Amino acid sequence: MTSRRLLPRATAAVLLLVAPVCAGCSSSEAVPAPQAATTAATPASPAELEALLVDDVPSGLPRVPDDELVPPAGEKTIDDVARYGQDAQREQEVLADYGYTRGWERFWRSEEELTSVFLDQFADPSGAVTYADDLARNDAEHYGGVLDRSPAGLPDDCVLLAQDDPAPQHRMAGPAVFAWCSAGVFTVAVAAVADTEEEARRELEAVTTAQLDRLPAG
Repeated sequence: MTSRRLLPRATAAVLLLVAPVCAGCSSSEAVPAPQAATTAATPASPAELEALLVDDVPSGLPRVPDDELVPPAGEKTIDDVARYGQDAQREQEVLADYGYTRGWERFWRSEEELTSVFLDQFADPSGAVTYADDLARNDAEHYGGVLDRSPAGLPDDCVLLAQDDPAPQHRMAGPAVFAWCSAGVFTVAVAAVADTEEEARRELEAVTTAQLDRLPAG
């Protein structure tokens, strides 16, 4: 399916968050890494998928309310995700081929720092693997750079892209890192923008690992 790729979802998310979106948001003291869920079943509803998402991030960034973003974060249907592309009808066909079931988005932000988590569910693992791979290739083409398919500090089946000095047109205020992972019928996409390369990478590794740990096994 190399000729049928979705446009990068993270692009829209980062651009939406360039300007302040929540009055009064400010940095807070760092908190411990999110705790993994003890048990979890494969979600059968959007609410059950939401319950699998991490609630906090190690940097302590405040969470952005879903309805303060345009389009809103939170629950995502196949129609919602298709509209990220320039040709929504074609993108919906691609998502249907993947076996896309449901998704959820969550953001944390303070000043120029940003962390985002996209969790998507598919009918079978093959759809999740293909979707994650296509997203990674698309974002690498959009931002520029070389994908690291065996990144240190991340679990297997994860791909990483680092942007130490993002191009001005991408409107990111600091170093950024992106990760795309497949795990069973799920894909996890995490992005982190921070003041330094080290801080962005540390945030991304901790959030990605914690999010994967919360997913049902198998």
